[in-house]
Amino acid sequence: MAKSYEAKIKEQGQPFLEAGERVLAAFIGQPRGATTAKMGGLAPQAIGGAKIGKEKGAGEAAGLQVANPMALALTESRLLVFGISAPIAMGKGGDVKDLVSAVPLTDVDSIEVKRLLVGKTITITVRGVRIKLEAGAGANAKGLAEEFARAKATA
Repeated sequence: MAKSYEAKIKEQGQPFLEAGERVLAAFIGQPRGATTAKMGGLAPQAIGGAKIGKEKGAGEAAGLQVANPMALALTESRLLVFGISAPIAMGKGGDVKDLVSAVPLTDVDSIEVKRLLVGKTITITVRGVRIKLEAGAGANAKGLAEEFARAKATA
């Protein structure tokens, strides 16, 4: 049986965590515009590429570098971005390769999830800077946002 991406990220991300830290929730995503950039034709590629560049720049300004593709993971104390291999389907691919970036939860202002056609948009606000991501319909982005709300409430 195929392993869920969230379970895979929790397991494979363990070597990159600090002592006593554990991944509470995770999903595979990408900077906003990545899906558009993969469509055929020059216009979609240009539009999507511009959006990706904008979100990567926002991430750098906030101190949370984003990758394409990436896994966003939440621990009790940090929000993490893992670099991953390309996800294929049914839990295949999407292997954690490295820790790209991390910020303390105290620096994360909010995580908002909205539905978008067959996927989701995720807006993360870090140190007042908004970073937009997108994820597929099966991604547990809402679970990560709920865990974030719980962690902030108990901090």
